[in-house]
Amino acid sequence: MRSFIAEVIDDLNLTVDDFEHLVFILPSKRAGTFLKKAISKSIAKTIISPSIFSIEEFIEQVSGLTYINNTEQLFKLYETYLTVGDFEKESFESFLKWGQTLLQDFNEIDRYLIDGPELFSNLSSIQELNHWSLTNEKTELMKNYLHFWNHLGPIYSLFNSKLLQENVGHQGLVYRKAAENIGTYLSHNSKNHVFIGFNALNNAESEIIQTILDTTKSTIYFDIDSYFLEDPVHDAGLFIRKHTSCWNYLKKNSLKGLSNYYLSKKKIKAVGVPKNISQSKYVGNILKEIQEYSPDKLRNTALILADENLLNPILNSIPETIDKVNITMGQQLGNSPIASFFESLFAIHEQRTTKGWFYKDFIRLLSHPVTSILLNTSGFSTNEVITTLKTKNWAYITKDHIASVLDFKMATIPLLFSQAFMEPKQFIANSHVLILELKDIYTQNGNNLALEQLYKFHTLFNQLQDLLFKYDYITNLKGLKTLYLQLLASETLDFKGDPLEGLQVMGMLESRNLDFETVILTSVNEGILPSGKSNNSFIPFDLKIAHGLPIYKEKDAIYTYHFYRLLQRAKNIHLIYNTEPDVLEGGEKSRLITQILTDPNRKDVTEIIASPKVTILQENVESIRKTDDLISLIRTYATKGFSPSSLSNYIRNPVDFYKQNLLGINDIATVEETVAANTFGTIAHDTLEELYTPFIGQELSKEGLEKAKSQIEDTVQKNFKKTHLDGDFSTGKNLISYYVIIKYIQNFIEIEIEGLSKCTTKVIALEQNLSVTLKIPGIDFPVVLKGKLDRIDEVDGVVRIIDYKTGRVQKSNVEIKEWDSLVEDYQYSKAFQLLCYSYMYNHIHPSNSIQAGIISLKNLKAGTQFFAKKESSGRATKEQQRIDSEIISEFERCLFHLISEITNPEIDFLEKEV
Repeated sequence: MRSFIAEVIDDLNLTVDDFEHLVFILPSKRAGTFLKKAISKSIAKTIISPSIFSIEEFIEQVSGLTYINNTEQLFKLYETYLTVGDFEKESFESFLKWGQTLLQDFNEIDRYLIDGPELFSNLSSIQELNHWSLTNEKTELMKNYLHFWNHLGPIYSLFNSKLLQENVGHQGLVYRKAAENIGTYLSHNSKNHVFIGFNALNNAESEIIQTILDTTKSTIYFDIDSYFLEDPVHDAGLFIRKHTSCWNYLKKNSLKGLSNYYLSKKKIKAVGVPKNISQSKYVGNILKEIQEYSPDKLRNTALILADENLLNPILNSIPETIDKVNITMGQQLGNSPIASFFESLFAIHEQRTTKGWFYKDFIRLLSHPVTSILLNTSGFSTNEVITTLKTKNWAYITKDHIASVLDFKMATIPLLFSQAFMEPKQFIANSHVLILELKDIYTQNGNNLALEQLYKFHTLFNQLQDLLFKYDYITNLKGLKTLYLQLLASETLDFKGDPLEGLQVMGMLESRNLDFETVILTSVNEGILPSGKSNNSFIPFDLKIAHGLPIYKEKDAIYTYHFYRLLQRAKNIHLIYNTEPDVLEGGEKSRLITQILTDPNRKDVTEIIASPKVTILQENVESIRKTDDLISLIRTYATKGFSPSSLSNYIRNPVDFYKQNLLGINDIATVEETVAANTFGTIAHDTLEELYTPFIGQELSKEGLEKAKSQIEDTVQKNFKKTHLDGDFSTGKNLISYYVIIKYIQNFIEIEIEGLSKCTTKVIALEQNLSVTLKIPGIDFPVVLKGKLDRIDEVDGVVRIIDYKTGRVQKSNVEIKEWDSLVEDYQYSKAFQLLCYSYMYNHIHPSNSIQAGIISLKNLKAGTQFFAKKESSGRATKEQQRIDSEIISEFERCLFHLISEITNPEIDFLEKEV
């Protein structure tokens, strides 16, 4: 395979005697390295290397300006924005959200040599027509809105003027100035220029190149296959067809660089695999096969990443046997652990309120691996602090909380958790100290990669510090964080390698002018290649067309050209795409693959969908065999006592009973930001107990209940603090829960007062602990049943066992038809618990007629929902709601059967679907 660059040098050798007097201009710096190698191979003597520039370097030289970095542009643009017009101006923090878009528009306007003031005049007229009010009088908001659009032209002009005064410019301004200076440049430069491998050109580039070609003995080589050039609708040849029809030079001279490789014999394979990791693994397999069967081919293999986020998984998938890998693209610094550390540091201080640090931000920073590295040098344990935080239920961490769990004598603690509210300059100063501490630790550990990343952060914070001292626009951490993230997004950790040896890993644009025998291209999906119809611009679509600015059609054509150019000279091509549907990243193969598959002139394309073989497995039901040790554990638990809730848990799912009740594996402790359901219930129960305690052994009276009613708020507040620990209930959902509990209990007492006119109620006991020992046939050890009864009272001579619930309860939960359903269906767990309480009470206080019911504080209008054994459908009678000796006897049979099943060594704990 003869590369495009090698063919260019061969052609130049026929007409040029001395290369050192030529000026070569290429689309990228990388291609310059390959050009030097091609020149050195083609000559037999030592010469001075010719001048080789990328197009951006060449434009900069012609313009006489220096490129200014993007961050400086943003500050200078904001400075200009503040000085133009008398409309209300946004803060720098708000400006950062749209300033970058405005810069891109300015850049594009200048690169395409558009009359900026005229365009912005048209844009303001459009906005004037589009504004949402038809009245003559405009509000202040409308005036500010329209003032902004009216002043975009002056902002653009003044911004460019300020940059020119400092001999700097954004890319577009440098290009515009170069187009203006090209005559001056040529008058001082007599060398011939050679332009190699250009395709899409903006107006400034086109004007500069045409001027050089028309006025000197320079030449241009296009890298295009005749197959695309001769097809009038193929996007790969769109721009070069335009050049041939418009340029005077190309009308007089034949097109150089034209080739006929695309239709040559190739092996093209389009492969669909699910997700990015699968793409990476598939690439690893391809590289492994090349290494095993044709290791020499690796020197002429390119791995092109259309989506550069694939770099990390790709690096982990390259076989270790491949010792030479050159990576052109940089690794995103934002993907490093240090980046997430500083993100956590920003978050905890940015989100801090007068109530303190939010516990999630606090835990996130404290448990971060980089924080652990910093603190563990002092023998510090973060787990103890986090456990304390969860145990005490600190939703917001105050300065006093911090002081009680962290030692501020440790040098690192005040840097991470400053007791004063953090200002931007102080944050940067603290960050510098933390970076130096990490530097010492990583140096001792020999972690060179982390040191490289740390140096990048050191320079990034230096840049932030310089900007803070130079400009006074950033007044809070939120603005600093926004700027930090913008800088971080452009920072990469560059790899060192030999661009002429080994496997080449690069992005799409880095492949310009380069040719490889084997090409592996990943993420060939719609929305990635090409990138789709994104329009991040203030300039409307129609206005762009009217002024000759590029739209998505041109952008799609650029990527189409790069895609097909890679295929021209390659012999083995692997096009890999993601088959998984994803809103953001496709799941649909690129139209470029479809074009190749449907091209009648390409018969050597195959498509396969690579996916793992999936076998349908039957769901395995978890089964716990009762070993001797487990039987011993059950015996111990039984002698201590089954509670109604533990038995209900067994009915719900025996495996949960095994894990939670027998082994004591409970849910992980967490901070309750908002009151949990069980905490809500505990507060309500404790409040009712405290309010009704004075009535134990007495009949309820209106006077007594009115007095209890006046004490509700204080009692709820006290129990809230006791149960919710240090949790706050002064705002948000907790405050709502606080008032809901008060309202529930007020309503309950009001109903009690209302009921006194119809019946007499005597409180027998509150929160009474009951325990009975059972002798169950077939079980050779005593079994204890225990529980706490919320309330036992007597209404008109009938003893009632009452269970309070804060959730909603339906009659169907407490009324049964079949006895077996009690121990088989969790739906009747509330009926089962009521009968357990009744059974225990009857065991101690034998009675042939009691009632057991649930009072739902959430649904007080439903009254007390009493247990009932019904023979048929319909409303339960009072007789059916009575729990007599027959009911007790039937329940005892069910209860003994259930406990026998739990203790039976022959019956495993089988998982139930919950």
